[in-house]
Amino acid sequence: MTEHVWSYRSTSGPLAWADLTGFKVEASDGHIGKVDKHSYEVGDAYLVVDIGVWIFGKEVLLPASTVARIDLEEEKVHVNITKDQIKNAPEFHRDIHLQDPGYRGELGTHYGLGGLPWEGPSGSHRA
Repeated sequence: MTEHVWSYRSTSGPLAWADLTGFKVEASDGHIGKVDKHSYEVGDAYLVVDIGVWIFGKEVLLPASTVARIDLEEEKVHVNITKDQIKNAPEFHRDIHLQDPGYRGELGTHYGLGGLPWEGPSGSHRA
């Protein structure tokens, strides 16, 4: 079964009650920033990561399927993508892109997750 780009992997760890805000985010090759916002909504799960001075105060949107593991004790989220993948991702502007299905498709393709359709809060497919 293929897991949805905008859903957490079953192997990510405990999610339903965890507030990830402020957790450190670790790429496969090192620290990238902290979780500023996150969602657990089915088909609409993501992390907004503040990558701070690493790329001059920029935020990035990471699909939930990039999360490899969550360590609640160390307050860390481990993602299975590299710093370069994040650095070269399509530019993210929270006010514009957070609910933009076109941007989400572009982001899923960028991270090699495929262009699976995004299902928004209403449950309807958006392409």
